[in-house]
Amino acid sequence: MPAPLPLPRIAWGSPTAPRRALLVHGLGSSGALMWRLGDALADAGWHATAVDLRGHGDAPRSLDYSVAAYGADLAATLPSDGGSWDAVIGHSLGGAASTVAAASESAWTRRLVLIDPAIHVNGRDAGIVRRSQERAFADTRLEVVQQEHPHWHPQDQELKVDAVLRASAWAVEQTSVQNQPWDVRAAAAALAVPTHVLGADPAVYSIFTGDLADEVLSANPLITMSIVAGAGHSLHRDKPEESVRQLLEALK
Repeated sequence: MPAPLPLPRIAWGSPTAPRRALLVHGLGSSGALMWRLGDALADAGWHATAVDLRGHGDAPRSLDYSVAAYGADLAATLPSDGGSWDAVIGHSLGGAASTVAAASESAWTRRLVLIDPAIHVNGRDAGIVRRSQERAFADTRLEVVQQEHPHWHPQDQELKVDAVLRASAWAVEQTSVQNQPWDVRAAAAALAVPTHVLGADPAVYSIFTGDLADEVLSANPLITMSIVAGAGHSLHRDKPEESVRQLLEALK
């Protein structure tokens, strides 16, 4: 795997909590945007840590934005006192990178939760992702995010603007350019820890659905899936209460 970069962290909950979780954001996002999940995990007795991925937030910049590089960074990211994570929760790109990390380092985490993960992205979905990122960087006004996502919590709206302003537009662009093909199905098939997918509602929009979801689930019996009805790709922002409920259920 590529040489890892150190990733900056923020955290929720007591550092002495008995269970430790790592939260991994998606493309064009930030660790701070995982706040709803971090806050809920802290309330449930966890210590939750979120990182900024390379090229995002306060993380180092690089020339390499392959999913393998993102995964190498995560595999080198351990709890502050060492050992394994009790759970790693990754959204979209973060789900793909977490899949790569867990497949490469079997002791890295005891459990995975993947939020509408970017396991295989091509064709129509690749175009949708690219255009969505281009729109976000083209106009960073708060009112634009509020108009596009009026149902999001005000902190999600504010933090989405902050995430775009602090991310490298070049890094986000290169993440699409350098991952051709974008395909971590082999890593998903190799996962050796219990893995649950929190899926977005296909009626709204999901990048992990249909034949792809069927293929990934059938290839590895350790992978299960549930759907957050009425939620799109950023389901923890679209339907936070139900997303938190399903997350905590998956972590029992």
